[in-house]
Amino acid sequence: MNNEENKDIAHRQHVKYFMRFLNILPPSLSSHDTTRVTIAYFSVAGLDVLGSISSMSLELRSRIIDWLYRLQVHPYKETGNMSICGFQGSSTINMDLEVTDSMCHYRCGHLAMTYTGLCILLALGDDLSRLNRKAIVEGVKALQTVEGNFAATLSGCESDMRFVYCAACISYILNDWSGFDIEKATDYILRSINYDYGIAQCPELESHGGTTFCALATLALTDQMHRLSEQQVEGLKRWLLFRQIDGFQGRPNKPVDTCYSFWVGASLKILDALQYSNYGSNRRYVYETQDSVVGGFSKWPDTCTDPMHTYLGLAGLSLIGENGLLEIEPTLNITKRAHTHLKSLHQQWAES
Repeated sequence: MNNEENKDIAHRQHVKYFMRFLNILPPSLSSHDTTRVTIAYFSVAGLDVLGSISSMSLELRSRIIDWLYRLQVHPYKETGNMSICGFQGSSTINMDLEVTDSMCHYRCGHLAMTYTGLCILLALGDDLSRLNRKAIVEGVKALQTVEGNFAATLSGCESDMRFVYCAACISYILNDWSGFDIEKATDYILRSINYDYGIAQCPELESHGGTTFCALATLALTDQMHRLSEQQVEGLKRWLLFRQIDGFQGRPNKPVDTCYSFWVGASLKILDALQYSNYGSNRRYVYETQDSVVGGFSKWPDTCTDPMHTYLGLAGLSLIGENGLLEIEPTLNITKRAHTHLKSLHQQWAES
């Protein structure tokens, strides 16, 4: 795409782009139906960072909020066991009944869906009053492994740094850390730091920009940044800054990708080092992936756009102060506006 044609945000087109995904799931994303909450998250969060939540009618906002609450999994009917609690990814497998033991393999919470669902509710201004907060916290607790990381769901799934981050965000949003063993999770993160100072999904795996973000954001949310030595902090800054080519790559010797403008950019922001990157080069690369006619951003220039790269491209631009975008709270990956709403809820809960 012609860079001169993409030097500014195609604001109106991006708003229309996100709104389409809130109304219908296109055939190209049909395989993602079971994780539809994440698509809604990228769309709602994208509208939020564009300052365009008002583009959604009150009726649509209410329908999305009601839909999310229908995806909340409540405790076992017979025993009151809360280990399955959280949010499902979609209504593909859903039942308007209380969960029984025989149904737990079909209806149980998923950490990534719970995290993104809560973020949507915050962006839409919900008061979270319909959450079973205690049950969700117990659901988080049931997913922490002996290694200190978290599985995504009780029904069988991988366990790695991504879900440590999701569990930390859920605990922070609910202002309840009783389901999150901070010491065990911190030890897991420290064991996942490599010789090059990048952080991997699990100990002894390859350093990765996305999981480095998950680890650093978790340490920030749990007030454990002091557990990193000065050498580790400086090594992390160096490793992250070396991920910039023009945009950012996720690993050495890999192509740059729009989404790492957020994952790596937010990591540097947490370390107070984003200012040492080249904003201009990053900005130019992200705009090369913009479709200024239809809307959306892609991972690489001249490839298909998608909601994830569109939101993360905008979030990455927000981190470097792009005009026309709301400021991002990097640790939670929501806007400062939504974070302010969350802090007001925390205050209300403390006073009640």
